[in-house]
Amino acid sequence: MRLDKFLKVSRLIKRRTVANTVSEMGRVLVNGNVAKPAKQIKIGDIIEIEYANKTEKYEVLTVPNGNVSIQEAENLYKHCI
Repeated sequence: MRLDKFLKVSRLIKRRTVANTVSEMGRVLVNGNVAKPAKQIKIGDIIEIEYANKTEKYEVLTVPNGNVSIQEAENLYKHCI
């Protein structure tokens, strides 16, 4: 699954266009490397999202085949400290 779609489906970012824009700006890292929106995400990847005043890290636990419900979205990733 593409990075921008994963961010949207997992509800880490609300809209795919926003996820695409943030990725293009270089504010999303996968396994420590700047990632483009088309980067393929796999289980075990660490996604870092840089916000204005903080950075959040998430580990990918599951890659879904399509859209998921809000309850299932929380099971796609684990927040890392």
